[in-house]
Parts: sequence; structure tokens; C-alpha cells
Amino acid sequence: MSLDTLDAMDRKILAVLLDDARISMAELARTVGLSKTPVAARVRALEAQGLITGYRTMLSPVKLGLTHVAFVEVRMSDTRQAALEQFNTAARTIPEIEECYMIAGGFDYLLKVRTRDIAEYRQVMGERISTLPHVSATSTFVAMEAVFEQKAPDIG
Repeated sequence: MSLDTLDAMDRKILAVLLDDARISMAELARTVGLSKTPVAARVRALEAQGLITGYRTMLSPVKLGLTHVAFVEVRMSDTRQAALEQFNTAARTIPEIEECYMIAGGFDYLLKVRTRDIAEYRQVMGERISTLPHVSATSTFVAMEAVFEQKAPDIG
């Protein structure tokens, strides 16, 4: 399943769900102009195909006091598959790592780390991130402002 294979109605359903994942099936049906049963069947099909992977509550990191965002370049001492898997598994256990990407280029991973302040970041970096398996070096870039975050994919 890809964006190219979605019909106009599936795109409409996804757009509404992106805006309000808590909408009832009856309201979703009214919004997209179908009856409840076909809308529910389409949503189930989108879930079964893996296009809809879940529903979640979005919390405001700012309201939770998590205003410090740092991006961390990680260079690995070993990039064989077993070492990468060890790093991946260990990185998932650090709650302050909000996102983790394997990168092709001058470093191996890019992490998005969210903490309350620079002091907490320093502790997380010194005690947990720098001790992840096979980490040889890191570079930190502190975000000054979030222009936008968690932008939904364009479903056309």
C-alpha cells in the first residue's frame, strides 16, 4: 500500500483522522459523505494494510516542562550489524531520546533528545547516551526554537 494506490475516499478519511483521531465512526461517515458501515470497513482495511499504525494522545512537551531540545550526532566504533542492533536496543530504553535515525554520511546516528534544561541534558548525555554500546563520539546541537514539530505526511 502506498499513497499512489489510495483512492480519493481513503485520502479523505485519512485527512479527517489526522485532524481528529478520536472522531466517532458515525461522525467520520457524515464528514466524508458515506454511511457508517463502509467507512468502518475502510478504516479497518487501512489498519489491516498497515497504513494506519495506531492512535495516540499527543502531549505538549512545553506544558510538561520539557523545553530543551538537542540533536545529537553519534559516531560508532563498530558498524557491523550486531553492534548496530545492540545500539538500537539500548537507545530505545532512554526515554529522553524522542527520535533516533540511522544516517548515511559523516556520522552514524542522529538523535532528538528532549529534557527540562541543559543540566538535565548534560546528565542524560554523560550517564546514558555516551555509555550506549559502541559509541565513539558525539556532537550536540541545541535547538533554539521549534518552528514546527510532528508534521503529518502529505496525503494529497
